[in-house]
Amino acid sequence: QVQLVESGGGSVQAGESLRLTCKTSGYTYTRYCMGWFRQGPGKEREGVAGISTGGTYTVYADSVKGRFTISRDNTKDTLYLQMNSLKPEDTAMYYCAADSVPCSYLRADASDYWGQGTQVTVSS
Repeated sequence: QVQLVESGGGSVQAGESLRLTCKTSGYTYTRYCMGWFRQGPGKEREGVAGISTGGTYTVYADSVKGRFTISRDNTKDTLYLQMNSLKPEDTAMYYCAADSVPCSYLRADASDYWGQGTQVTVSS
């Protein structure tokens, strides 16, 4: 069955870094664009970063541009999110998601498969 399993979340101080990992299985990973989404307390789920099937195209929410980097390893069916210079407003549950072609990027309602999430907490 389809599985997306996130890891790497945790509690950090503002300015520190985390690297999230999403290991996938049960579907043809290379046929799907991938994305990271987050949902903070009392907020709607929002798109954070997206990446094309081959990894050559990436897109970011304005709030994370220059701080976060999305990447994928198609030999390992794995997605990553490097998060630097973390801020308290980055505190949220982070989810990875798979989006079939044609990709919508950063649209939560367009994703086909979801992970269970990993919590990121940033304190000031």
